[in-house]
Amino acid sequence: MKNKLFKRGLGVVLFLLCACSITFAQTNVTLSGAIRDKSSGNAMAGVTVAIKGGRAGTVSNNNGSFQLKTVQTFPLTLVFSYVGYKTEERTLSSASTDLQIELTPTEVLGQEVVVAASRIQESILQSPVSIEKLDSRALKASPAPSFYDALGNLKGVEMSAQSLTFKSVNTRGFNSNGNTRVLQLNDGMDNQAPGLNFSVGNMVGIPELDLDNVELLPGAASALYGPNALNGIVLMNSKNPFQYQGLSAQVKTGILNDNGRTTATTGFYDVSVRYAQAFNNRFAFKLNIGYLQAKDWQAYDHRDQSLANGHTLADGTRANNEGYNGVNIYGDENSANIYSSLALQAANPASALSQQLQAVAAKLNNLVTPAQILGAAIPNMDVTRTGYNEADVVDYNTKNLKLNGALHYKIKEDLEALIQGSYGYGTTVYTGADRYSLRNFNMGQYKAEIKSPDFYVRLYTTQERSGDSYAGGTLAAGINEAWKPSRTQWFPEYFSTYAGLAILDFANTYGAALQSGKTPDEAMAAAKAKLDASRGGYTSAARAKAETGRLLPGTPEFDAAAEKVKNKAIPGDASGVGAKFTDKTNLYQAEFMYNFHKLIHFAEILVGGNYRRYALNSEKTLFAVDDNGNEFRINEYGGYLQVMKKVADEHLKLTGSIRYDKNMNFKGQFSPRLSAVYTFLNTHNIRISYQTGFRIPHNQDQYIDLVTPQAHLLGGLPFLRERYGLNNGPVYTLQSYLAGHPEQYTFREFLPERIQAYEIGYKALIAQRLLIDAYIYKNDFKNMNGTQVLVKPTADPSNPDIYSIPVSATETVKSWGWALGVDYSLPANFTAGGNISYNELSNASSLGSFLAMYNTPKVRYSLNFGNRNIANSNFAFNILWKWQQSFIWQSSFVGPKVNALALSEIPAFGTLDAMVSKFFPKAKTTVKLGGVNILNKKVIQSWGNPTMGSQWYISLGYNL
Repeated sequence: MKNKLFKRGLGVVLFLLCACSITFAQTNVTLSGAIRDKSSGNAMAGVTVAIKGGRAGTVSNNNGSFQLKTVQTFPLTLVFSYVGYKTEERTLSSASTDLQIELTPTEVLGQEVVVAASRIQESILQSPVSIEKLDSRALKASPAPSFYDALGNLKGVEMSAQSLTFKSVNTRGFNSNGNTRVLQLNDGMDNQAPGLNFSVGNMVGIPELDLDNVELLPGAASALYGPNALNGIVLMNSKNPFQYQGLSAQVKTGILNDNGRTTATTGFYDVSVRYAQAFNNRFAFKLNIGYLQAKDWQAYDHRDQSLANGHTLADGTRANNEGYNGVNIYGDENSANIYSSLALQAANPASALSQQLQAVAAKLNNLVTPAQILGAAIPNMDVTRTGYNEADVVDYNTKNLKLNGALHYKIKEDLEALIQGSYGYGTTVYTGADRYSLRNFNMGQYKAEIKSPDFYVRLYTTQERSGDSYAGGTLAAGINEAWKPSRTQWFPEYFSTYAGLAILDFANTYGAALQSGKTPDEAMAAAKAKLDASRGGYTSAARAKAETGRLLPGTPEFDAAAEKVKNKAIPGDASGVGAKFTDKTNLYQAEFMYNFHKLIHFAEILVGGNYRRYALNSEKTLFAVDDNGNEFRINEYGGYLQVMKKVADEHLKLTGSIRYDKNMNFKGQFSPRLSAVYTFLNTHNIRISYQTGFRIPHNQDQYIDLVTPQAHLLGGLPFLRERYGLNNGPVYTLQSYLAGHPEQYTFREFLPERIQAYEIGYKALIAQRLLIDAYIYKNDFKNMNGTQVLVKPTADPSNPDIYSIPVSATETVKSWGWALGVDYSLPANFTAGGNISYNELSNASSLGSFLAMYNTPKVRYSLNFGNRNIANSNFAFNILWKWQQSFIWQSSFVGPKVNALALSEIPAFGTLDAMVSKFFPKAKTTVKLGGVNILNKKVIQSWGNPTMGSQWYISLGYNL
């Protein structure tokens, strides 16, 4: 059932839109003229013309001419801006139709205006906290194939690529594939998938043609942005159709090259179109469509992460380790110990094995006992089923369709209303506890908003539909089970075949030794030697017997079994395993912000707030249900106050913020922030700040109730522990249970994560040519959410209940780091720059067995050199070198032993990116040729993710 408050609020906004359409009628005034390049005298197309302080705007045409209609009163100031040129302003006291404007080519640093840091416009040099900005100028100069990829080139930012279109952004440590600690907003809308609980890359977001800019705040930002802005926030802002009009289009194609794959080179195709139009400077609309298709990067790490039977990551293979579990091999996670299983059978006197052992002992004159025979013949060896390569079970046919549209109406010059919708559909791959094939996944975001420079009121909804998505590893296990059930057929066939051969050889060898005159001890030694020498033959015969008739990829039988498992919901039923996950969860949000600067003059004061509701809907497959059999609704609300004041002749800017948030399942959270920025010598700024952030456990961590082949995944809320009796009776940690000395686990309160962050920074523009940005920070992480695996004994000692539950750490997790960025404007439009960042987990040694999952290299750096307009020829180029240190990746995808021993190293790598472009002004067309990782180094950014090589592309863009 849709949220009543949201529906009522949406109705109010729509009513205001209609009502305001017949008000504020004023007389239009026309302003027009022409724009030229001052150095060459050529007409300039595509120059943005806007009224300062207002929302009216247009773009010059092929002849450099522009025409702008406005109802704003005089005097007013026109602002003329274009990438690579100095912005010009012209103040008018009356209407003019013959303005002649000349723009000067330049490379100006540190002139960006940002909003994200304080929710008001301010110079990036005077931002109270660290902030990075990617605008159209930086995007055109970037060699990255998309703006989302270009985020990874910013200072202190790291990426985790699970596929071509699914990449997670992170800052300052604790990276993850589905990053829930970095908030991502598209035009103010939280674009996390409400059920998956993390942003699905840019599958559902702003198309590149419609992107105005991206602002990224590393570190805690909850004081203004609420829950989940713990490690940072990414704000993506689209183009206003009043200011960016006309038709834009781009065609991009290229190749993905990875020589480790069977198919070394595959293609990708990306087409997008944008159209925007304004009428009488009162009504405007825009439409966007984009489609991408590719054969995706593949994950093919075959290292053995079982660490079973004495093998290591380096030497374990399916050929030499019967307990093999390849990183990107699936279905081989299903494991059993041959000796433990057969010893359990032998303990039953009526079993065939027990009778066989007794018969052999009798034949050997009872010189050995049945237990001794079993111990000599059967090794203490883990055995796993034969798995399937990832390419056999995951859909690499990546596709992504984006549709976006908006209707804007100017109620008056500084008051605008709009309705906006975005829809994304596609297929991609994501890494969580499994490798998930998000097939025909789709999500929509729909918004109604009224805004001015002083306030906004916004209502929106995010609606996720999982489509035909499924878990690749579970699919592989399900195919195996559909063909031959593990516990009732496959393992019994393997174990009985092995035991039959080994026990027979033992009896023959032992008996022959006795007949040759050897003592019983010598006979036992001879039998063991024979068994050790023949073990490879036993395992081969046992696996061959169990594998008889195995389903092979590409056969109709394999495909039929796969489709059956794909179409059955996780975890399945009595008829078989299911791999499909169903999620139709919706998010509804209402929010507002108001700036009192016109009413209160002694300081700048902002207030804001929001109400949010999640409507969980997995069709009762993923989430717990209440006593009435319904999935839950989760309500949250919050509000904030910010006060900013400039003192000391406006050299010192002081800012204080505080926010309160309440989730129905947790206590209220206060998030304060204090900052000071001191400006001296006009362009030098020192900032200091204390920030806090928090993350409410996501919906799955609260309510998941899912039985998987490995464990029962259970949310951390107390009622779920009560429902399954975990608060009563013996419940042990898995580690202590396996070690043979079970330790009772005591639950503590499940709490939201909190962070306290301290930062000192310096940003300066020296001689209009050198831009320096440096900071150092310290973070204290409290109540960090981790996973605890628990064992609850049952009547069958060999088959206890296994639960995996999110818990809050008792230890404070501490980290610190620093970063430095330098950009220099050289003569003749050349630029050079670079950045370096350092991040470290301070108290890793004191955290014990708790997995903090820091997942971040200590050192990352990049160097770039380029020119945005070589000798005014409209040619541009850029070269970028990036390097990062090796580090340990911990996650639920990593094998438990590998996690515990911190062996999951991501190797260091360096990549070289480059691009060259040519702009044709009269045709308003740009041709761009670029390459990422052009040296074709093999790059893996996190454990189990695909191996990426070089990516080459060429694009043709019109009116960019």
